[in-house]
Amino acid sequence: MNDWLQPSALAAAMMEAGTKKARLNKGVILLTGGLSGMMLGFTTTLFVSALVATDNSVVAALFFPVGFIMLVLLGLELFTGNAALLPYAMLAKRLSFGEVLSALITVYIGNLLGSLLYAVIFAAANTHLFADAPDAVGAKIAAIAGLKTLAYAKLGAAGWGTAFLKGILCNWMVSLGAVMAMVTRSTIGKIVAMFLPIMAFVAQGFEHCVVNMFVIPCGMLLGAPVSISQWWIWNEIPVTLGNIVGAGLFTAAGLYFAFGRTAREDIPDAVPAE
Repeated sequence: MNDWLQPSALAAAMMEAGTKKARLNKGVILLTGGLSGMMLGFTTTLFVSALVATDNSVVAALFFPVGFIMLVLLGLELFTGNAALLPYAMLAKRLSFGEVLSALITVYIGNLLGSLLYAVIFAAANTHLFADAPDAVGAKIAAIAGLKTLAYAKLGAAGWGTAFLKGILCNWMVSLGAVMAMVTRSTIGKIVAMFLPIMAFVAQGFEHCVVNMFVIPCGMLLGAPVSISQWWIWNEIPVTLGNIVGAGLFTAAGLYFAFGRTAREDIPDAVPAE
């Protein structure tokens, strides 16, 4: 049976999903956002383990979508997906700017707290409660933390701009992954649809703010000579802004002006996605 949602039906599902997500209880957003942060941290360590084993970033990228797929199927909250779905609902006049901003700030905090929690747990496990040096995976995470901060800092404004642009490209794909989860109602169909854009952004080394909420602090705990200010100035801030632009401009605005203004409002079983 063909369960593919055509663009008009998908547009209606996106409106419904964005509206519901913005109006969730703030405590629920924080909790589910925390779980999402932990899951993306977990899938990042899986990716790094595969990278260490294969020394091939494209092969390792095949493993990264695991965490994203799990959190979407569980109905958890992720900033980068919500950065498209909530503005989409706002463009459709379902939400106010204040509702969108409040919900995005809340999920961002939840994602950050969960990412930091997993960073501490993983770093402690990797070093036998900080008694030993990190293993190959831990050392690679520390190296990645440096590449995501110190390498940009060396370039100055060009480095900041590069992080911003990589954030745009990343969240164009990640937010499309959230949308692709709604093009079908079958679980297998959702998994395949989400897998494609998520694998694509990871294989090309683009920047995801929630992934970096884990990998940079974890790298710092494992010995990367990166300060908190360097983490935020040279990565988290420009990447977050880029992620917002990528999701808001290319996914939310692009799909809304293509299909949203003529969307049918009576589509049943619209399934929210991250």
